[in-house]
Amino acid sequence: MKKKKNKVTRVILTVLTIIIIMLAGSTLYLQWYALKAGGNERGKNIEKSYAYMYEHYPFLSQWVDSLQQVNALRDTFIVAEDGTSLHALYLYADSTTTRTAVAVHGYTDNAVRMLHMAYLYHHDLHYNVLLPDLRFAGLSGGNHIQMGWKDRLDVLRWMEVANELFSTPAAATDMVIHGISMGAATTVCVSGEPLPAYVHCFVEDCGYTSVWDEYENELKNRFGLPAFPLLHLASMATHLRFGWNFREASPLSQVKKCRLPMLFIHGTEDTFVPTWMGDSLYAAKTGIKEQWKVKGATHADSYLKYAKDYTEIIKRFVGKYNIPKDMNNLPCK
Repeated sequence: MKKKKNKVTRVILTVLTIIIIMLAGSTLYLQWYALKAGGNERGKNIEKSYAYMYEHYPFLSQWVDSLQQVNALRDTFIVAEDGTSLHALYLYADSTTTRTAVAVHGYTDNAVRMLHMAYLYHHDLHYNVLLPDLRFAGLSGGNHIQMGWKDRLDVLRWMEVANELFSTPAAATDMVIHGISMGAATTVCVSGEPLPAYVHCFVEDCGYTSVWDEYENELKNRFGLPAFPLLHLASMATHLRFGWNFREASPLSQVKKCRLPMLFIHGTEDTFVPTWMGDSLYAAKTGIKEQWKVKGATHADSYLKYAKDYTEIIKRFVGKYNIPKDMNNLPCK
């Protein structure tokens, strides 16, 4: 009888050990897949990023070439408090202006893959532009993708850099922050922080409500798995390893604290970041806000499909809210 009990105990312990090993392995795989992009080096490959942009936005090739010929598209680096080297591209407007855009890229993208937004603001709206590489992307360092949460702190620093670059002796900049996908989530997270007076408005294009919600959606759609227990374990592991978790990384919580105008853009056919997330962010925002639900657009392709409409909507929005301070004091006609 005793031998039989011991055998049962060994079987149970063996099964439990196997389950624990499987859960640990699955948790580490999920964390690697999500925060290391599953080994995808797309965001680090600058040459392929240029090729991709020229293929999908052919008008960029001649424009970028003309900028590079006169050294107008420039690199700048800063060192974060933790010693990480961070990179951005920047370019001055074709005439002196304080109007400035900081455009933030998405998941596994980089500054080069935001050149279409640089074209919109620089070429079409005559803005100064700064394009940061978030951590683990482009020429920036970092050991994982921060999903917009801790990235908000780096972008706040890049906003200071942009103001230093583009301000004039008479005035600080007049700034809009514009993000797409994970960059939109970053933008919304920035909007809930204490902000300098030179920031006037935000544009978020297809951002998610929280990292938890986004990963839960991907687990279901891509792998057919429920959130429990893998997402809980991966969130705990991320907290232990990197100091943040999936629930605290919440643009939805941050947007409730935003006091500046924000434009919300989201494709009606977006399944990667479902349209309901954009609706939830819009509903949670108090104060001045506008929304454009782009009929037929999927994830992050609203500009690709409707460049003219996109440009006009941005032009109208920033024309209302990103107004240089000296223009605020002009007498009414």
